[in-house]
Amino acid sequence: MIALPIVGVTAADIAFRSGEISRAEELTRLMGGSDAEFVRTVAGPIQQSPDNSESYTDDWDTPDERTPEDITGVLAGVLPPGTELRTNEMARGVVHSRSGLMSTTVREVEPGPHVEGMLTLLRGDFPGADDEVAATQAFLDDSGLHVGSRLRFEDGDTSYRITGAYELPGDLGADEVLARPGAVLPLSEEPFEVTYLADVPDGGVTWDMVMAANEHGLTATSKSVVADPPPDDQVPLFRELGRSEAWANDSPAVVAVAVVVVSLIVLEICLLAGPAFAVGARRSRRQLGLIGANGGDRRHLRAVMLAGGIVLGAAAAVIGLVLGTLLALAARPWIEERTGSRFGAWDFRVPELAGIALLAVLVGLLAAVVPAIGAARADVLESLTGRRGVRRAGRALPTVGVIAVVLGVPLTLVGGLMWNSAPAVAGGAILTELGLVALTPLLVGAFGRLGRWLPLTARLALRDAARNRGRTAPAVAAVLAAVAGAVSVATVIASDDAEARGEYVAQYPEGTVTVNAGGRDGENLELAARLAEQHLSVRTRADLSTLAPGPDGSALLVKPEGAECPLWEAEAESMTPAERRELQEDSRCAEGSAADMVAVAGPELLDVLNIGGPEARAALDRGDAVVLAEHLVADGRIEVAVFEEEAGYDESGGFIRPPDRTLALPAHVVEAEGMPLGYGAVVSPETARAAGTEALVVDQVLMSTTRTPTGEEEQALKGAFSDQLGEEAYVYVENGYKGDSSLGLLILSLAALVITLGAAGIATGLAQADSEADLRTLAAVGAAPRLRRALSGLQCGMVAAMGVFLGALSGLVPAVGIVLALHRDELDHWERGWDEGWGTLESRPELYLELPWGTFAQLIVVVPLVACLMAALLTRSRVPLARRAG
Repeated sequence: MIALPIVGVTAADIAFRSGEISRAEELTRLMGGSDAEFVRTVAGPIQQSPDNSESYTDDWDTPDERTPEDITGVLAGVLPPGTELRTNEMARGVVHSRSGLMSTTVREVEPGPHVEGMLTLLRGDFPGADDEVAATQAFLDDSGLHVGSRLRFEDGDTSYRITGAYELPGDLGADEVLARPGAVLPLSEEPFEVTYLADVPDGGVTWDMVMAANEHGLTATSKSVVADPPPDDQVPLFRELGRSEAWANDSPAVVAVAVVVVSLIVLEICLLAGPAFAVGARRSRRQLGLIGANGGDRRHLRAVMLAGGIVLGAAAAVIGLVLGTLLALAARPWIEERTGSRFGAWDFRVPELAGIALLAVLVGLLAAVVPAIGAARADVLESLTGRRGVRRAGRALPTVGVIAVVLGVPLTLVGGLMWNSAPAVAGGAILTELGLVALTPLLVGAFGRLGRWLPLTARLALRDAARNRGRTAPAVAAVLAAVAGAVSVATVIASDDAEARGEYVAQYPEGTVTVNAGGRDGENLELAARLAEQHLSVRTRADLSTLAPGPDGSALLVKPEGAECPLWEAEAESMTPAERRELQEDSRCAEGSAADMVAVAGPELLDVLNIGGPEARAALDRGDAVVLAEHLVADGRIEVAVFEEEAGYDESGGFIRPPDRTLALPAHVVEAEGMPLGYGAVVSPETARAAGTEALVVDQVLMSTTRTPTGEEEQALKGAFSDQLGEEAYVYVENGYKGDSSLGLLILSLAALVITLGAAGIATGLAQADSEADLRTLAAVGAAPRLRRALSGLQCGMVAAMGVFLGALSGLVPAVGIVLALHRDELDHWERGWDEGWGTLESRPELYLELPWGTFAQLIVVVPLVACLMAALLTRSRVPLARRAG
């Protein structure tokens, strides 16, 4: 039981350290075997830090029209003769997949030894000719292609043979195709990134070469400069602007999380070891009695037990380190797939592993303290005869436990939300945990009173557990600690996932499909919409136009007096931080409140966007405008400024010239989320024609679906667009928020299950040893053979159930404290931003506290049932009868 947590801690330490790649490994993933990477930044001079993490120039707005050939020429004059320069270009391209079309990244770089570490070949070969490409494994999985397939781009007729599969060590999920320079990119879009890889003969790129490149607007990342940076007085950026301090992620919330997790691990190991030593002490009663009968005093008995703890702790350390290392080695591929990044070199930190081993020995010693004291106090005659004395439970321990819980819970909550204090959160959580552990014997006795409502076998099991608290309480406490840790982490994960879900801004309701296409008079858009209806499960279609008097004109909403957000006015600079924060909650300043266009569509648009109700649809039918923000309405109407030619705004937000005419339309206000960006109101086509403002051709088509389209359906639709339209059409599917916390929660539940089974199993074994004589008596008087199996299963299940229930309750305290501390941290950051004037219009951080109900169900229901079934299956039904002595 000591080795089990040591295995996990060792594996976690090795995996974490190996997953932290060094700066040298990071540079290898960036540029492979090259000496330096150069990037065109600006047209004029630029200054940078030696590691290229910071840069400054006065020419950010100066356009840089230089071609890659120009940059290559500049670098040839900066770098020494004999330097090999290679371009590394990337662009987005659309390719034919097995299902249709998909977008991917196209990289062009000359394959060779210089790309080792940047690109890892998995199988096959890198492209050796212009009609060959390689692809990442992620691309092959998404596209349905394989090594040996022919790949064709949407914009060209040339096909390329896929010669190999590779991966990016730092981004295993990247969709990418690799080609030789000049082979593909002329068929694709303009490169979005071009870097220049340099191999310098007889040494790397020096700091002088980097500064020379800076004079031409190029920044450089040099392996030799990063390994041996120049003094600060030789860095122009530092001389003029000073060195900026790196951002340290050591907020009180992070410290609190680390302290609580480490403390719970240590406490859990100690409590898990307690039942194991209780079993050892019970089995060694006769040997200890013989020591006492032959003159050994209490000191000798305590020394024997403590020495056993040290020996077992050392053995657990060796076993835990070995198995933990093997576990890290075996779990490496799985961890890399989950994190999306390959490990660096294996990193075995000897001091840390030695500390873990020392922790195991120390835990073994501490876990043997209580059994040693009990063995020293045991009566010699009782130990030799196997009889057990009866000791009344003391009142001191429960009293201390109550005090610890009463002090710990408010300290954790207040420390997280009010003080933002890591010591308060960690101290309160640990104090609460220790208090519940101290209360465990009392709580076990309270559970025993529930036996009167249970069937006979369950009543025997529960009362046996309650009457023998000396063996039951440590096991329950061990399960409590394991489950508390799992519940704490699961609650933090679930709350973080709830925050991400709450802050996710969907453009449309989930499953909504929008189609856009070019063409004259909207003919391509109509064809694209029909194709979408054929390939997807469309429920409702809505055609959307923009209100305008003609192709060159516009119709814009006129905001009533006082409807403009004060934060956008010039006077906002003189406001106090408190006034700015208060206005930030104003609906006039909300995201999308500046929408000024008017959409033209029928009531089906409201159905697709799921806004309004029957009243809104009725209002649209009778000629009213459905308005999406109340501050746009004055006296029950909206005003629309109509311009025969394109209008514009001046610096104050007003129109550059007066409108040619204005429209006043009755308004019906609805609360809306997911309206297409830029639209503040909707009118029907009939209303637009009646107002003398003809709608233009349809801008886009929105469709609601019976189910969210799959990736294969999207690819098939894009393929149909390419085949039948002959030009690009765009489709967007709102997939909604996709969280990825379920796997982590499942792992926590499984870990808690393993630890619970171990602790409950030891308690069950001890109970069987104690009740052997009673079971034989029951068998002798006619009890069924399955009684022993049922009793063992229920004993194990009862211990697991009590520990899981108490652990679920106790784990919420540190979890809530950590969530509050994290929220307080975000709130302080938000308030500091407004106070110092660099705050944005982002909303005030909200507190998200989500309970992992699925994890609760797995722990409270599934874990005790599994423990009960396993104990019953692993126990023999028949009891060997023997004559009782005495």
